[in-house]
Amino acid sequence: MTITKNWNNQDCTFEIEGRIDTLTSAELEQAVAEVADKCEKLIFDMAGVDYVSSAGIRVIIQTHQNIGKECFILKNVPANVMELFKMTGFQKVLNFQ
Repeated sequence: MTITKNWNNQDCTFEIEGRIDTLTSAELEQAVAEVADKCEKLIFDMAGVDYVSSAGIRVIIQTHQNIGKECFILKNVPANVMELFKMTGFQKVLNFQ
C-alpha cells in the first residue's frame, strides 16, 4: 500500500493505492494519527484500492469515529470495495462522495 498526502488549506486527502489489510492497516492508522488534529476534513481517495480486509475496515471505522462523519470522506471507492461496505452495512454510516 502507498499513501500520498495532499493538502488543500486545512483539508488533507490521502490517495491510497494497493491493499488495506492486516499488513498495511497500521501504516494507515499511523498516517491518520499524524494529521488528525491538523485537518478540518480528511479524505480517503480510494480509487487505487483493490482490497480492504477487516483490519482495514477497523481503521476506516475508527477514523470515522474519531474525526466525525462530516469531516471524514471516502471518495472514488471501487465497486468491489463498495460491495464490502454494503455487505457490512457501513455504507449507511460512512460519508461517501
